[in-house]
Amino acid sequence: MSTILQEIEAEIAGAKMATAKQNVGTVREIGDGVARVEGLTDAMLNEMLDFGHGITGLALNLEETEVGAIILGDYTEIEEGDEVRTTGKLLQVPVGKGLLGRVVDALGEPLDDKGPVKSELAYPVEKIAPGIIRRKQVSQPVQTGIMAIDAMIPIGRGQRELIIGDRSTGKTTLGIDTIINQARLNHAAEAAGNKDYRPLYCIYVAVGQKRSNVARIINVFEEHGAMAYTTIISASASDSATNQYLAPFAGAAMGEWFMDNGMDALIIYDDLSKHAVAYRQVSLVLKRPSGREAYPGDVFYLHSRLLERSARVSEKYGNGSLTALPIIETQAGDVAAYIPTNVISITDGQIFLETDLFYQGIRPAISVGISVSRVGSTAQVKAMKQVAGRIKLDLAQFRELAAFAQFGSDLDAKTQAQIERGKRIVEVFKQPQYNPVPLEVQVAVLWTVQNGFIDDVPVDRVKDFQTKLTDFLTSRKNELMARILKEGALSDTLTADLKAAVTEFKETYK
Repeated sequence: MSTILQEIEAEIAGAKMATAKQNVGTVREIGDGVARVEGLTDAMLNEMLDFGHGITGLALNLEETEVGAIILGDYTEIEEGDEVRTTGKLLQVPVGKGLLGRVVDALGEPLDDKGPVKSELAYPVEKIAPGIIRRKQVSQPVQTGIMAIDAMIPIGRGQRELIIGDRSTGKTTLGIDTIINQARLNHAAEAAGNKDYRPLYCIYVAVGQKRSNVARIINVFEEHGAMAYTTIISASASDSATNQYLAPFAGAAMGEWFMDNGMDALIIYDDLSKHAVAYRQVSLVLKRPSGREAYPGDVFYLHSRLLERSARVSEKYGNGSLTALPIIETQAGDVAAYIPTNVISITDGQIFLETDLFYQGIRPAISVGISVSRVGSTAQVKAMKQVAGRIKLDLAQFRELAAFAQFGSDLDAKTQAQIERGKRIVEVFKQPQYNPVPLEVQVAVLWTVQNGFIDDVPVDRVKDFQTKLTDFLTSRKNELMARILKEGALSDTLTADLKAAVTEFKETYK
């Protein structure tokens, strides 16, 4: 009996050894950051492969006779005939609050001079998005501090709102302003000892950006005290296509940790056009068939599985959220190109930035006609809803009428009044970069516009009027501002007090 047992044990041990042997392959071909490996019969998709020399690869192509793997690190040290082993592990990145204030690469390795990342936890880079049952309706606002967005295209926690436009139209600035405003809100809540406020932790993913640009953004965050709440993941233009392809997924994993632990996070992908180009490069070197515009057929799936990971989950699953602001660069305003249409169809709305408006000095250059938030006023504070309701319509009508009025035809008094009101609304929404406006000030200013207090102010003086009104309200009527913020809705008494304050200012304004 014992001999039979020994034979069985010997057979099992032999089978284990055979499997172990099968899971060692050899490099058949290496080049352009991609290796073709023979003899790996047991490799899994997205499994980490050990190439020796401290170099890791990622199995992406599982073919009949070989495995196509992308190399993470310096592929020049690998040669044909080198041994490759499977690890049985998926690619993981460190997660947790230890990453706040840090600049890391696509694998979570530090790029700043602050020592190793303090994190005991790791999340897989690729993870299935939360299912329908786990999700909850988006209803809490993300205060961007950008008046045009908070009033007309509100963003909610857990939403995916696309920022789209040509190069140099201020797309990145919208993301930076939003992060700066979160830092302002977080500092204000801490100073006031507000335990109910849920801070929004930020992740900025720079894909294919110049290193000098990333350094400039880090300086801006540090100047405004935003770095303490922010993680920056940089896969710059000089990095390999592999790193640029993995960086957004690494960022999503870091953001998911906050969502899974009942916190709120915001992630900015800057930008997904370059991400798609990096993925195309990897795919073409892996000999995957190319489709429209030479992109591989699964480029839609690439972005959908990334952006679907942003959600707001219900109380049962921790009540956390991950909000995504992907950025897409268009060529000559072509919103109907392949990648832009893909991402527009995945996201819950888009903010379209127009080159013409930007060069006219209307900044942020938001096109009201094309921009939309599919979450809408459910992601707005009631006070903002009360004052912003008509403004988007007024502005959209003004754009149409202004185009019509260019023909020089005689306009009736009502149309003329609409055009004059529209010109003033445009002035009010102009905002310098890195200068977010608090919610209570936005509400007061928009109430002033809606109730005709600026209709008799010359257009070139509207900005001056707005600045002085803001100073007046924040310095002399700070109690009223605090009430607007606390109550979150304009009651009759609050409206009467606001009217009295604005009237008092109007009498003194010259």
